[in-house]
Order: sequence, then C-alpha cells, then structure tokens
Amino acid sequence: MKYFFASLCLLGSFLHALAQCTVPASEFQLEGDYLIGGLFDIHHVDTPCSYTLSPCPSLMRFSVEEINNLTNLLPNVSLGYEIFDHCSDTQNFPGILKLISSNGMIQPWGESHKDLSKIIAVVGTYTSTNTLTLAPLLMMNLIPMVNFYGAASSVFSRKQNFPSFLRTVHPNKDIIEVIVRILQHFNWRWVAFLNINDDYGNDGRELFIKMIKDTEICLAYTKGLNHETDYSLIFKQIEAQRIRILIVFAAEWTAEALIESAIELNITDKVWIAGDAWSLNKRLPKVKGIKNIGTVLGVSQPVVKIPGFNDFIYASKSKNPCENSEQQMFCNQVCNCSSLTAKDVILADPSFNFPVYSAVYAVAHALHNVLQCGSGRCNGNITVFPYMVLAELKKSNFTLLNQSIEFDENGDPKHGSYSILFWNHSGDAEVVGFYNFRPALHFFINNSKIQWYTKDKVPTSVCSQECPTGHAKKYDGIHECCFKCEICPNGTYVNSSADPYKCFKCKETEWSEEASTSCSLRVVEYIPFTDSGAIVIMVLACVLVGLTAAMSVLFAINYNTPIVRSAGGPMCFLILGCLSLCSISVFFYFDKPTTSFCILRFLPFLLFYNVCLACFVVRSFQIVCIFKIGAKFPKLHIWWRKYHGQWLVITVAFLTQALLLLIGYSCAPPKPYNETVWYPDKIILSCDINLTATSSPVVLLLSLCCFCFIFSYMGKDLPKNYNEAKAITFCLLLLIFTWIIFATVRVLYRGKYIETLNALAVLSSLYSFLLWYFFPKCYIIIFQSYKNTQQYFQGIIQDYTKTMSQ
Repeated sequence: MKYFFASLCLLGSFLHALAQCTVPASEFQLEGDYLIGGLFDIHHVDTPCSYTLSPCPSLMRFSVEEINNLTNLLPNVSLGYEIFDHCSDTQNFPGILKLISSNGMIQPWGESHKDLSKIIAVVGTYTSTNTLTLAPLLMMNLIPMVNFYGAASSVFSRKQNFPSFLRTVHPNKDIIEVIVRILQHFNWRWVAFLNINDDYGNDGRELFIKMIKDTEICLAYTKGLNHETDYSLIFKQIEAQRIRILIVFAAEWTAEALIESAIELNITDKVWIAGDAWSLNKRLPKVKGIKNIGTVLGVSQPVVKIPGFNDFIYASKSKNPCENSEQQMFCNQVCNCSSLTAKDVILADPSFNFPVYSAVYAVAHALHNVLQCGSGRCNGNITVFPYMVLAELKKSNFTLLNQSIEFDENGDPKHGSYSILFWNHSGDAEVVGFYNFRPALHFFINNSKIQWYTKDKVPTSVCSQECPTGHAKKYDGIHECCFKCEICPNGTYVNSSADPYKCFKCKETEWSEEASTSCSLRVVEYIPFTDSGAIVIMVLACVLVGLTAAMSVLFAINYNTPIVRSAGGPMCFLILGCLSLCSISVFFYFDKPTTSFCILRFLPFLLFYNVCLACFVVRSFQIVCIFKIGAKFPKLHIWWRKYHGQWLVITVAFLTQALLLLIGYSCAPPKPYNETVWYPDKIILSCDINLTATSSPVVLLLSLCCFCFIFSYMGKDLPKNYNEAKAITFCLLLLIFTWIIFATVRVLYRGKYIETLNALAVLSSLYSFLLWYFFPKCYIIIFQSYKNTQQYFQGIIQDYTKTMSQ
C-alpha cells in the first residue's frame, strides 16, 4: 500500500504540466455544473498519430450536448465533460489524478463532504487491463465508473473489489456463453482458443475452459497473442492437430495481425469465430485473400442507430479547430486530428455506440434522481457527491431508444442480446442470428444465410470421428474428444447419453446382439399343458396307468397260474403299482416350473423306479438261484426262502432311497431355474438340480440297474421257452439306451423341448418293463393258455435239469 501512495505523490507532479496542455474550447472539454470524465483509446501508444477510428469520444460529446438540450431530464442543470486519450498508463495517470483531485489535492478515503471535485462519474476505459490500473483510484471515494467497451473481464463483477464499477456491455461470461452455444449448434468439438495476452483475453480463456467442462467440446490448443507472437509456429501447431475451428478472443489490432498472417501463410479451410472486439471490423472483410482463409463468424453487440449522431459528426468536423494546423496539443497527448474525416468516424465499428450513449444517459438519469428534478426544475440546493450518483445508478430502470437500461447486483446489464454475424462475400458483416439473454433466453441461427467454405456442407471439427452404432469409445490421449471405437459384444449395449465409454450389460431378462444400443426382452419359453407333445405324453402316461390297472386285474384273476407266479407273483402287483406311481412325474414336466413342480418332477420316479429295479434285481437273482445256485447250494436257497430274502432286499432298497432323497432335498431341493446362457434371446424355464444332493439317489439307482443286468445276463442260457431273464435283460438294454440318447441330447440341446424329451425318457423307461416284461405274459394268459399250465412248466424245468447234469 505504501508503494501505491508513493506513486500517487510522484504522479501528482504531472498535474501542473497537464494544465498547460489543455486548450480552451477543445472538443475534449466542456464546462458544466457537473462533469463526467471520459477515458477513450483514440490512438495506439506505439504510433501516436495512428487513430483507432473509434466514434466513442464523439458519442460522449453528442450525448452530453443532447442531454443539455433536453428540458425534462436535467432542466436548469448543465453537464460537462473532460475526455482523455487512454492509450498509455504512464501518460494517462495525470489526467485521472486531475479528474479526482480538488484544488490539486487528493485525499484517499477522505471524508466525502470534503470532496469538492465536479466529477460525478467516469465513462470508460477501453480495456480490462487499463481499467484494472485505474479503477482502484476511482473506487476509493466510490466514484461511479461506467464502462462501455472492453472492460468485460469477470473480475469486475466482484463488488467487494470494485464497488462503484458498472458497465453497459455484457461481461466476458455472456459472450463466451454465446460462443459455446454456436459451437454446440454446429456440433464443433475440436477447437482452438487464441486470445490476447492480457486480463481481458486470459479471463475469456478461463471462462471458456470452465463453460466447456461438462460439454463434448475439447480445447485442443490455446495461445496468448502479443506483438512478439510467432504466427507461423502457431498455425503449424494448429495444422498438426487438425483443428478447423479457431476462436479469436482478442482486441481489434491483435486480430488484424493474426488474420493478415493467416492470409500471408496461406492458411485455408478454417472457421474463425470473432469476439465482439473485432467482429464488426470494417477493413478486414475487404482485404485481398480474406476469402481463402475459410468462413468467418462473429459475435457483436447489436447495432442500434442513434438519431442525429451522423449530422452531429459532419457538423463538428466542419468546424474542427485542428483543420489548419499540422499538430495541436489536445487533452494529454500530441495528435493530428486532421487525418480523420467525418466519414471515417461514422464508418468505424458501430457496435459500442449505444453502450456509450446509454452510459452517459444512465449517469444523467442518476443525477436527475439525486437532484430531485421535476416540474421543469432541479433542486440546486443539494450538494451532489459521487456516492449519491452511484446509489441511483444501481437503481437505474429506464428505456432508451426502445432498449431497457437496468443493472443487476454485480453492476452488469440485466437486459440485452448479441448478434451473430457472418462475413459474406461482399465484405459485409451480415446478421445471421441472435442470442437474447434476458428476460428470456432465446438462441437462433439461420444456417441458410451462411456460405461455408465447404460449399453447402457445414464444416466438421473433431479429433476422432464418431463411433459407429453400437460401439463404445475408448480414451486415446488426454482429451475426451480423442478416442478409439470398440464394438459392444453380445449381451451388452452402449448408451451414448449415459456413458459413451462403456458397454453396459443387459439384465438377465434382456438380450442384445453385437453392436446394440439397447436391450430387448428375452422370450420366455416353457412347455405348457396345451402343447401337442405334452398332450401326447400325458395321454400315454394315462394309458400306462390304465394298462397297469388292467394287467393287475388280469394277474389277480390268474394269480395261481404258473405264468403269474413265474413273473413274480405278488411282486408283480408291487412293480405294476410302482410303475403307475412313477408316471406321476411325467405330468410335472410341463407348465411354468415351481419348487413343488421341480420336486415332483424327480421324486416319484427316483423313489418308485428304485423299487421296480429292486424287484427286478431280486427276480433276476431268484431265476439264477433256482436254476443254478439252488442245485449247487441248496442251503442258501433254503435260507433265502425261509427268511423272505426278496422282500428284505426290496425294503432295504426302498428305505435307503427314501432316506437319501430326504437328506438331499432337505439340503438343496430342486428349484426353478432360468436358462439364459444357451440362447441369448430366450429364457428357458427349467429346474435346477443340485448334483451333490441328487448324486446318491442316482448312484443307488444305477447300482440296482447294474446288479439287475448282471443277474439277468447270467440267465441268458436258460431254457429257450423260459425267457424271464432274457426279457429283463432286453428291458434293461432299452432303459440304458434311452437314457444314453437323452444324455447326449441334453449336452447338445438346452431348448424348451428338453423337458419334453426328459418326460419321454421317463415314460420310455416305464413302458420298457410294461411292454417287454408284462405284456408277453398277458398275451400267453389270454391267447396261449396251454402254456400257462403246471405240466408245461415242469416239463421245461425237467429238460433243463437233465441238460445241466450231463
């Protein structure tokens, strides 16, 4: 802070010299009851007589003189102005110090009633950097500073740092918002941002980076520009990265140097997006070779025509006091104003005419309220201080040339819009769209008015081409816009709106083909009771029950005949009953499986078929025992008959199987299962069998089958006409062959008809014994009764006994 006050003291020495530089009746000064300070860039610091052709100083003069001629705004009060050429901080400080001084004295943070300066507000300056330099001097005593042009940096919206700063132009945040919307409108994602290397440009770049953070736009390249910039190197780097969209956020003279370098270096096929500082440049659109660089779009303040301003310029230039002198010391610098004509001023960039005009009028309206003007007079007894004008400025709410003038809490304009421009082939900036900020957001671009360098096709600018449908992106570098494409496999899909970098898995109830963008519901398949195959199988099961019942009746009628007794006697009824009970399983292979359905699918068959096999094991053993073991081991035969060994074996087999099933189903009962792996587009409803829980009952069943086959095979050489063992052997072969076929199909096929095949295998297992063991005996009972006699059987046994004894 001490350095700041030291600089004030040193710079104060310039005040006396400054007083000698002013010229009476100058167009930069006008006496009045209250003064408005004006800070404008009239020419460049490096070329003192090179003017910027800005109409802004003339507009301030015009506005003040127009207000003085009004009778309803500030009656009986005159406004004056003092304008300085703000092109150099070092040469400009004396003017600023003179503005805020009173009798050559400056009292920082002094009491407001001691501040007797006539300056009630300052209009300007031109750039953010210049404003940052001077604004603290004005903020000390809350002197209103109303900016109208380049002080668009977002830092000035911080009221804790710049409490008396307001502006009639939108801040950088708003123009960057428009540029981002243009990029999104044309789907441009791979862009470069070139900015002037000062507070204005750097603030714009930071805002741009912040605004594109959650968009698909990638900042591929950025560079700050100054007088020493190597444009050749910049364009080489841009070309190397295949960038076609160049945002130029810079002052007019910087943009001119950049565009002229692009023409000289033969840079083509680019879209240039101009900031509001140079989008309405009058010279560049007519430069030779400008069409070769590509298409130029721009954003600017809407041009509002100010009535009477052109006449004022022509009138003021006709009586210019500089006309007959080569050099005249105006304001704070030596300049030659004779080089500027009225036409030069009128044709200069008009986009900031209205902001200057409205800034002066805003100060006048604020002063109107402070002085309590009304009924043709203002209260002259009120001592006006800058902070009073500031308070009323913040409340501004009036209409000027059909435009609303109002400030928000940050001192930024509440209302307004931006025009979107296109530099056409005639060398004019043609309005092709607009962006309204307030009161309602509205964005529009008429694409048909833009003549692209690619003819009728909108240019593209991407790091990587969009992935084909159904492909996910994979990062390739540090930018999100640079990626590779990977196809999403079956069962996955890509959702670009949610996450284009991921293949999402479908739900279990859904499926998708390769390269899908969504999942489809799987078709749920099962065999209903109404299926033709199911009906046939259930009818056959009912027929089986009917046949077993009929055979039981037939065997009961002929119970004491040799055929029935040789078939097993009372054991026949047990086998036939168990075959009927086994058929219950067949009915539960159809319709939607439930837990009870899954249990009944296997339990009756495993339990009662186990009894059937145990009966046939005993029966096979008895056949071998009677004809072979009985002759050689009579005592074993007697023991077997005495203790009813056959029923003991059957009972043990039944109880063992029942116990194994109880344990297995208690631990892990069969349950419904959705088969989703075999067919990607289907869900096959079936039952899940726990192999560990069901392995023991199945092993017992297989063991009985093996024993039965061994004993029956041992009786293969029994009498020709006595074919009990042969019949059992043949039934077992059919049984084994049936389940081998089913197991093979099960490995190769998992569709819904596997349940039908399973039911058919169960039914085949039942019919194999019914048809090939019991049916031949029924046939003999009914059609060959002569074989069903005691004499016939005794003859066969006696013949076989003689053969065995020889």
